[in-house]
Amino acid sequence: MMRTRPLKVALLGCGVVGSEVARIMTTHADDLAARIGAPVELAGVAVRRPSRVREGIDPALITTDATALVKRGDIDVVVEVIGGIEPARTLITTAFEHGASVVSANKALLAQDGAALHAAAEANSKDLYYEAAVAGAIPLIRPLRESLAGDKVNRVLGIVNGTTNFILDKMDSTGAGYQEALDEATALGYAEADPTADVEGFDAAAKAAILAGIAFHTRVRLDDVYREGMTEVTAADFASAKEMGCTIKLLAICERAGDGASVTARVHPAMIPLTHPLASVRGAYNAVFVESDASGQLMFYGPGAGGAPTASAVLGDLVAVCRNRLSGATGPGESAYAALTVSPMGDVVTRYHISLDVADKPGVLAQVATVFAEHGVSIDTVRQQGRQDGGGEASLVVVTHRASDAALVGTVEALRKLDTVRGVASIMRVEGE
Repeated sequence: MMRTRPLKVALLGCGVVGSEVARIMTTHADDLAARIGAPVELAGVAVRRPSRVREGIDPALITTDATALVKRGDIDVVVEVIGGIEPARTLITTAFEHGASVVSANKALLAQDGAALHAAAEANSKDLYYEAAVAGAIPLIRPLRESLAGDKVNRVLGIVNGTTNFILDKMDSTGAGYQEALDEATALGYAEADPTADVEGFDAAAKAAILAGIAFHTRVRLDDVYREGMTEVTAADFASAKEMGCTIKLLAICERAGDGASVTARVHPAMIPLTHPLASVRGAYNAVFVESDASGQLMFYGPGAGGAPTASAVLGDLVAVCRNRLSGATGPGESAYAALTVSPMGDVVTRYHISLDVADKPGVLAQVATVFAEHGVSIDTVRQQGRQDGGGEASLVVVTHRASDAALVGTVEALRKLDTVRGVASIMRVEGE
């Protein structure tokens, strides 16, 4: 039988995502009640600008005092979609202390202080759910945390930022330069006025920290994630990628080391073969490729951002948390029992695609090959082409076999010092093989 007293929900933030959460709670109220076993009631909405008209929301619910809202004591669930570190962190911990569970979409906060938030939730016997923090509508956190709880995840490789994927896809499909593709993404609303968090990889790095922590049962913070943006990717890089049968994506990569005793987490642009499932992810879509012992290879794909898709993930968590509330139980908390070492980027084993501008004369290739050999890096392929404009220079493209990133970085530094190397035009890692 359905309980008649409603579960009360406090909404922190009513922007693009928050307004969609409120709308779905209203329009799907009967379905949500049937799925939960009790009605849910929007009991208050904390905002910064109360004068703004919010269609479909009772003005009496609007407040600027978020602290008072989460302290009310009759709130069952707090939905936090304001983002940022503060005041979100304080509001979430206050909500736990005053008897509410929390649903959050705050990837930056979870990547920085996830362990402390989980500890606060556990101390107060409350839930902390955050499916919407990583890939919008794509179910990913729950499969990793619950469906694969009996498996051993070895690698998580994914496109977790729709803005960057749109830009790179546009560069690939039209031959546009980076700035031209960014301008189009901005005009269409995919990129913010300040796109730094997306194009420099900060957004993806926060998501990588969350994914790595869940996948490997190890605490991984944002500072543990190697990050490299995509602003230096050029049309020439895409031309080289096509010659190799590849494309370029900004990837979040979390993986176990070969000995299983450590993990790494990184975000950077990389060439991937066109045969890899991630290569076909177009536009602003996200996709995450998971490799595990028993399940093998799994791929999760869908819209990774936007008001309605993200709200869908928030509402999924809300239903789960409300069900737990009714049964007097809590869902899975932090699982960090493995406590694996998080290794630096230099320990990562990968491949490089290096494009050099060199003097067009005999012996140059031998000098370059010697530098690679001295650093213990084996060369897979070499392509040399004279410049059409003359000038005594040539283009030399080297693709390596797998080696430690530290050895590859050392190789590039040594190449820069050669008199015959006029410049290093491009450096890119090769993944997905």
